Amino acid sequence: MAKHPEAQVPAIHHRKVGDITVTSVSDGFLDGSMAVIQNIAPEDAVRILQGAYRPVPRRTAVNTFLIRSGDRVALVDTGCGTAMSPTGGKLFANLAAAGVAPEEIDTVLLTHMHPDHSNGLSKDGKRLFPNAELVMHAQELAHWHDDVQMAKSDEVGRQRNFQASRDQVAPYADRTRTFTGGEVFPGVTAMPLPGHTPGHTGYVIASGNQQLFIWGDIIHLPEIQIQHPEVTMAFDVDPVQAAATRARIFDMVATDGLAVAGMHMHFPGLLHLAKRQGGYTLIHDGWYPAM
Repeated sequence: MAKHPEAQVPAIHHRKVGDITVTSVSDGFLDGSMAVIQNIAPEDAVRILQGAYRPVPRRTAVNTFLIRSGDRVALVDTGCGTAMSPTGGKLFANLAAAGVAPEEIDTVLLTHMHPDHSNGLSKDGKRLFPNAELVMHAQELAHWHDDVQMAKSDEVGRQRNFQASRDQVAPYADRTRTFTGGEVFPGVTAMPLPGHTPGHTGYVIASGNQQLFIWGDIIHLPEIQIQHPEVTMAFDVDPVQAAATRARIFDMVATDGLAVAGMHMHFPGLLHLAKRQGGYTLIHDGWYPAM
């Protein structure tokens, strides 16, 4: 009898941006409550997801991106680690499939410090990327170390976001670099995208005449938020600013025809946006066998 496969092939996908190679590396996915979707009627959110043949309750992809620039290797975000869900935390297995050992990564760029982006930094007080410099926006590091802000959060937020973030970055204390903008890695420029968190940041990768914009958590649920950019999430630190940033970035990406990579887009997370009939249409990038 033929043996049926029990798992997908490793979730990695390469894309060239001039002389830079960007590799989408899946960390898996998270299933979660519909209650976190805000500024839309619950029945409308369900209808949109069902109409797109997506799971209800919501399912959110978690992507990371590997950047090879010259002889340098950076990783953008580190996924869920082992503390969130058994469907997440696949980063290290997929890095191995991509032929990259954690020791080879010299820079970890964070879009922000929510647990599905930073929980893969360390474990039991030890760096999981032993040779990496940790790089993020200055306001991001400051926010999650602000005791006043921590005290305003509920107990879940204090432990899952504030304390977990502090624990994750502590082993990198002597090798952490912050920025407010500019080039942060060869060929990679930071673009602050405040709202989802105070230091939420995207990264524009440019080489030759090609660009790719890693936009972090501009959206979490593409089927809903591309139709309705006003929809926010309960874990947006400043939902009004997050929606305004999303509207601005949608217009920029669609106007400029900029290729995008997203942490919560369906793997491999590569897309374009086009303006259509007063709104936006998502165009997924095709799979190209040639590098």
